[in-house]
Amino acid sequence: MSRLAQRFAQLKAQNKKALVTYVMAGDPNPHVTVPLIHDMVAAGVDILEIGMPFSDPMADGPVIALAAERALAGGTNTLDAIAMVKQFREKDQQTPVVLMGYLNPVEVIGYDKFVQIAADAGVDGVILVDLPPEEAIKFDDVLKQYNMDQVFLLAPTSTDERIAHVIKQASGFIYYVSLKGVTGAATLDTQSAAERIAKIKAQTDLPVGVGFGISDAASAKAMGAVADAVIVGSAFVKPFATENATDAAVKAVAKVKELRTALDEL
Repeated sequence: MSRLAQRFAQLKAQNKKALVTYVMAGDPNPHVTVPLIHDMVAAGVDILEIGMPFSDPMADGPVIALAAERALAGGTNTLDAIAMVKQFREKDQQTPVVLMGYLNPVEVIGYDKFVQIAADAGVDGVILVDLPPEEAIKFDDVLKQYNMDQVFLLAPTSTDERIAHVIKQASGFIYYVSLKGVTGAATLDTQSAAERIAKIKAQTDLPVGVGFGISDAASAKAMGAVADAVIVGSAFVKPFATENATDAAVKAVAKVKELRTALDEL
């Protein structure tokens, strides 16, 4: 059983919802990330999503896009992001880690080499935003050799056919994008998202996490009530744009505690 499966099983047994947090590797510099994610786990994070910086992050709003620019300017690349996971694993062998990014750098490295390095570092799953399931079979075959999960996204616009296709091919969990737009968008239609999540959950035993547009206790609690996990990114990344790294990290950890408290009230 993978670390992701184990964590979701543990949380289900405890009647708890997973808090999944996104951090851009190397933002604002390579020395910040590993201590930050250790502190976030200590504050209540269940699953870590580590962003691999890319120059054309098409699914991301300005907050995370600028974080990628800062990380790249600071010298962090895809392999550096994976190396940060390996460093994290020196002290934490339990917390699941999922890499999130885009296909281009993975293709440059090569599927086999990328997955081998990621598996050796202790990565549990991969989300490639711009790799649709129809084109992901070869990549999925390589991931399966290393017992790693491929997480796919579903959106409010996903057809019944698309939902069925993704459910058939996905592993780890389903990532439901709660709104039409990019990461960090402000408008969250909780009722519509709840209806769509219920529809997805009726067709699969895989956990369903919901992300995009969740930024505070109220939105986390609303989505946690209908999903197995809430996924939050921009709210953690945003402070690094305007504050020094130490103060931004303190705010990120405080945000984790806020969200953890809200989810534990369900």
